[in-house]
Amino acid sequence: MHLHRWLRAFAALAFVLAFTAQTALAAKLPAPPQITAEAAILVEASTGRVIYEKNADRLMYPASMTKMMTCILALENWKDLSAPVTVSPDAADTEGTDFVEGDALAMRELLMALMMESDNGAAVAVAEAMTPSHDAAEFAANMTQKAWTVGAKNTQFANPNGLPDVRHVTTARDMMKIARYGWTNKEFRKIVDAREHTLVWSSGGAKHRRKMENTNELLYTYSGMSGIKTGWTRAAGGCLAGAATRNGVTLICIVMNAPDTDDRFTDTAKLMDYGFPLVRLVKGPVKEKIEKTVWVHDGSTYKVTVHPREDVKYLLFNGDDQKKFKIDFDLPRFIRAPIKSGDKVGDLVVLYDGKEVGRIDMIAGDSMQKGFSPVAAVLDFWDGITS
Repeated sequence: MHLHRWLRAFAALAFVLAFTAQTALAAKLPAPPQITAEAAILVEASTGRVIYEKNADRLMYPASMTKMMTCILALENWKDLSAPVTVSPDAADTEGTDFVEGDALAMRELLMALMMESDNGAAVAVAEAMTPSHDAAEFAANMTQKAWTVGAKNTQFANPNGLPDVRHVTTARDMMKIARYGWTNKEFRKIVDAREHTLVWSSGGAKHRRKMENTNELLYTYSGMSGIKTGWTRAAGGCLAGAATRNGVTLICIVMNAPDTDDRFTDTAKLMDYGFPLVRLVKGPVKEKIEKTVWVHDGSTYKVTVHPREDVKYLLFNGDDQKKFKIDFDLPRFIRAPIKSGDKVGDLVVLYDGKEVGRIDMIAGDSMQKGFSPVAAVLDFWDGITS
């Protein structure tokens, strides 16, 4: 009887000590700020680890944050950014544009107008130039497909600029995934970080210039801010994809449906101020030390080597133990040719204490055309009869 009493007392004491330790740890983390936006998410850029979220999976209108994907597709698929694009009648007739029919300017200039001033006609001009049919709706379908490949599975784009459409929806979490993906592109970062730019175009045989300023007010007022994209419609409310870097840590914040255009900036600043003191980055394995193999069907050889797009880093909250981080892989059994070097094949998954806290793209190390390989043919046959 005495033994049972001692055991119960010991169990109670252990519970109290554990609860006290957890409470003390929680006490180190300040309460998150009150924000006006209906949905929001704050993550560290290189790991994707979530620091704060609010209604992050609720379907919403993205407004001009849409243009992040328009810019991404242009940067990845337009061969020469200095090549000229001519503004069509449809692009010139788009609500919210400063361009007129017949204006000609380099693709890079269109992207600057697209991302800095959020010109809706520029988005249509980009979309038309990027599709053989010169159809913005076809380009929007390509945008949706690309969104899905970067993990934004709840996103559907109906146009390239974010003008209201009931079919044009996404979530804060999906916008974060698109923003994180864009952030890996050096040219993308350069464009969204521009505070001022002199736009150059030609019309009627004459050259024209005018000064543009970025619509993201935080670029001028918030220390470390370096992007990414504003958005506003009556249906979507105030939206902002923001990125800021301090002490080697880059945070990406998405806010959606803030009551007005000022609140989106205030909410973002509050969330950034909340996040930076909470976290620090430590180095994990470098990308060159991590390789995996994925089987290839219909290719000139039967396998491709894949590796992380970037070095692994661990984001630690106050009180985290670095030893609890591990990495795993989410890779398909096989992929089909053709494959381009740098194509995303799967994910490296970062785990903390067994729970997923981030993902890094696993990309193909080499390109491969369609072709025939005896080993690939055998593997294809085997997968066909066993799947």
